[in-house]
Amino acid sequence: MKKVVIAVDSFKGTMSSIEVCTLIETGFKAVLPALETVKVPIADGGEGTVDAFLAALGGEKAKVHVKDPLFREIESFYGILPDHKTAVIEMAAASGLPLVEAEKNPCLTSTYGTGELILDALNRGCNKLIIGIGGSATNDGGIGMAAALGVKFLDEAGKPVSLNGEGLAQLRRIDLSEKDPRIDQCQILVACDVDNPLYGENGAAYVFAPQKGADRAMVEYLDQNLQNYAAVLQKELGLSVQEIAGAGAAGGLGAGLVAFTPAQLKPGIEIILDAVQFGAVITDADLIVTGEGKIDGQSLRGKVPVGIADRAKDSGVPVIAIVGDVGDGLEAIYQRGITAVFSTNRVAVPFSEARFRAKEDLVDTSASIARLLKIAGW
Repeated sequence: MKKVVIAVDSFKGTMSSIEVCTLIETGFKAVLPALETVKVPIADGGEGTVDAFLAALGGEKAKVHVKDPLFREIESFYGILPDHKTAVIEMAAASGLPLVEAEKNPCLTSTYGTGELILDALNRGCNKLIIGIGGSATNDGGIGMAAALGVKFLDEAGKPVSLNGEGLAQLRRIDLSEKDPRIDQCQILVACDVDNPLYGENGAAYVFAPQKGADRAMVEYLDQNLQNYAAVLQKELGLSVQEIAGAGAAGGLGAGLVAFTPAQLKPGIEIILDAVQFGAVITDADLIVTGEGKIDGQSLRGKVPVGIADRAKDSGVPVIAIVGDVGDGLEAIYQRGITAVFSTNRVAVPFSEARFRAKEDLVDTSASIARLLKIAGW
């Protein structure tokens, strides 16, 4: 019996990684019913990260009331893995853009709720945290998150600053005397799939703040505030965060996690493949199927299909990718170890129309690949 490992990212705007894995399995088994399949849903640190880990490893969701990006109380969640010591947190569940879609303003939004999720995990006895930081609505450098853990951020007169992107302008002092000591005893892995610095033309404000509601003037203002934040971190903590790859992720939350916790920033694909012991999973596999919404030359920068191919290159197991759309740069993708790429876009229509038939097209494309395998002797 042949074995196929299905390890795919979500198709943004249409299907979660769990749905994609299941639909590919459905298509393959429609043609090869005896096929053994192993599903490894992959998430990049944004929405769906908790579900992907729980689907791959088991565990349960913890429900908790926290503050949303504008300090309104909401019900949020995080995952607790079967060891009861590892928490999987997606900051988007507390500080994500969909929570303020009609009220986007990165001057006012805060990561405070993300800190509350971390605090709840500590209170439940967790000492290993996996934190996904994609999909943020914020540009506060992570001071909201740190404040929820007891760190105080003060102005020149010693008064608390606002815990948002605007508050960074007044920041002059940092008081760690009441920081929760448990956080420094944790192992913290941060799923971070960008390498942007904290500030500057490639930094958090210039690259990401416009999609969070900032106009040009606000982008410049927020960037100046992040520069001030970096200067205060250097003066108060002796820490230089600007050149840390990923410091600008999630509006500077990457920098905040490094500054106030023992966090390591790593690509999300690396964290989940380590967690599921991917090398062991593919040892006796005959084929690995990966994929994402679109594959192109940009996929070389830490995206799921290339990450899967890198892990599989010494195993001798071929890797194919099923994707929604194909862009330029495929030759480099093939050189990294992807054997073939298949698009689910079976009818030449724009994404606005194709998304309504995406699930059906994914099953049909997977079944077509299975038919090819069948005539090859599977």
